[in-house]
Amino acid sequence: MKKILLALVFLAAVSTAMADSIQLFNGRDLTGWKVADLFESGKVEVLPDGSVECGFGNPMTGIAYTNKPPRMNYELSLQAVRVQGADFFIALTLPIETNYCTIIIGGWGGSLCGISSVDYMDASENQWSESINLENERWYTLRVRVTPGVLQVFLDETLFTARVEGPPSRFSLRSGSDIDKTGPLGLATYRTKARWRNFTLTPITELGPKDKPMLDE
Repeated sequence: MKKILLALVFLAAVSTAMADSIQLFNGRDLTGWKVADLFESGKVEVLPDGSVECGFGNPMTGIAYTNKPPRMNYELSLQAVRVQGADFFIALTLPIETNYCTIIIGGWGGSLCGISSVDYMDASENQWSESINLENERWYTLRVRVTPGVLQVFLDETLFTARVEGPPSRFSLRSGSDIDKTGPLGLATYRTKARWRNFTLTPITELGPKDKPMLDE
């Protein structure tokens, strides 16, 4: 009986977490999104399998969320694949309270993962970047957590991770890149065809130990 009760409690917790998650793609069309006004951008369409395909841009193609996004205490999760090309297939722009940043996956020739920008240094310049061997036609899962004083990034949980502590003022968008046109929440590619799916937003209602700045511990 005790095991049954524990199982029911676990299932209830999982159900509650799922109920709190919002699917940002409906799998049918781009309702809730707009194609970003980027110079010579490529085609964006929803495929029969429900994924969003973002075509080659010259240089970028992207989409921007048209509903009001959260600014703190939230998690984003996204699956993405680079179909063709050799540059970033995820540029996830997101709000951090009063400021913004962009999570880059596969930039600067196809391998760089990082955050643009931290302390006004883009992903190719700051200490939170890493060069990863990323394959075309392979799906990756990106997860990002935004909590007071902490930004956490996970690609396939352990393939690439980054953790930045500090106030929102540490974060900014890369100047001169037009990436702001995908804000306040949006996605983009650079001379690359990509597909995105299972884009979810989950409010964080309870902070875990790693969601808090180390100095607070």
